[in-house]
Amino acid sequence: MIGNGLKIEAIFMLFPLFVSFFYGSGDHWAFICSSVILAVIGTLLGALKPKYSSFRMRDAYAVAGLAWLLFSFSGTLPYWLSGCFSSFIDCVFESVSGFTTTGASVLTNVEILPKGILFWRSLSQWVGGMGVLLFMMAVMPSLNSSSINILRAETTGPAPDRVVPRIRETARIMYLIYLGMTFVLAVILCFAGLPVFDSIVNAFATAGTGGASTMNASIAAYNNITVEVVITIFMFLFGISFTLYFLLLDRKFSRFVKDSELRLYFGMVVLAIVIVTLNVSGVYGGIFEALRYASFQVSSIVSTTGFSTTDFSLWPTLSQIVLVVLMVVGGCAASTSGGMKQIRVIILIKAAKNEVNKIFHPESVKAVSVNGRNITSDAVSKISLFFFIYFAFFIVAVALISIEGKDILSSVTAVISAISNIGPGLGTVGPASDYAAFSPFSKGVLSFCMIAGRLEFFPILILLTPSAWLNGR
Repeated sequence: MIGNGLKIEAIFMLFPLFVSFFYGSGDHWAFICSSVILAVIGTLLGALKPKYSSFRMRDAYAVAGLAWLLFSFSGTLPYWLSGCFSSFIDCVFESVSGFTTTGASVLTNVEILPKGILFWRSLSQWVGGMGVLLFMMAVMPSLNSSSINILRAETTGPAPDRVVPRIRETARIMYLIYLGMTFVLAVILCFAGLPVFDSIVNAFATAGTGGASTMNASIAAYNNITVEVVITIFMFLFGISFTLYFLLLDRKFSRFVKDSELRLYFGMVVLAIVIVTLNVSGVYGGIFEALRYASFQVSSIVSTTGFSTTDFSLWPTLSQIVLVVLMVVGGCAASTSGGMKQIRVIILIKAAKNEVNKIFHPESVKAVSVNGRNITSDAVSKISLFFFIYFAFFIVAVALISIEGKDILSSVTAVISAISNIGPGLGTVGPASDYAAFSPFSKGVLSFCMIAGRLEFFPILILLTPSAWLNGR
């Protein structure tokens, strides 16, 4: 599995190679060498014959964890060989940030980068948005029905379902929807006035909710209201579960509209836009100008894209708190966004409500129900455990980051940004800044948080559990 994944990554590197040749940016050798290295390693690994062909959950988590670690480290090769970065840890940080769709960067000036490297930054976010393993399931005919465990190990949110009976068809449909939406966005951005290259790169970054831009000032550099509105809408759309888009294609409109997670997601976005708009109206001298910036930043943060059109670290405290809440919660399950996911919030709120009702009616037994389906007590316990692990990772990471003496606002939001795969934070890691000032140790901690957050912790915890490796089948 991992060998085949590395071969797919080698193929993906041919696209920035073509871009490098087309623009004559001079970074083509970095992609040629990287692609050859990965193709050779992938072929050698792919030649190994496994003793067992089925995947249990433990196997799937191990594959997901190892694959994402290797994909991210392999993605450093073009950065390192191109000489665009000052240290290897910076290459690792940038690659991990790309594949996990975090969008945090150590680059102080992205506009001087070669076109091939710029394209690879955004393409890696697009690939990581839906998942490399999911792409493999869409194109590899040899995977069997037990590969649903891999889908569950990689896809964000609790226990994703198949949209059709065959897992390969499920993966293929989700990727076709993903590709189609990306293509539509790129075309619209071209008509909105962006150059073709910028349209494609920004479409990749928006679809993967990664936020890598070709400009130092991000989307603000274009000063194009039409572009901002289009990207605002699409950032919101890519934060919606892709299984819901299948319902639209299947003409099940009522189930789409009545989905509990979608309703909470939409309501939270609207409420946040209203609060932030009113709160920052004095900053921009008018309600319409405030609405322009508030709607873009709310959509960017809740979808964990990380694009910016203004420095929201200078906003009033209330608006910053709203954005931090959105950073933690994130978008919907089975989307390209990060964060804890809206569905988990819904389930825990309903579980808490049931516990309160039991105080008044001790004999009552009422199951947690979402969209007409009962949620088992085991599933509720796992979601509660996920929240505990999230904050445990957060506390430990903040403690480690604080060793180098950064202020608490920067340290806390940098870790939230890494775990929730957002990119910008507040303070010295705001949208107008970068992560270059962090020490190599802190960059390593944040890189680990990005991967753990993207895989929602359990695959990484499996890799760190000795019994998972020592026990037989």
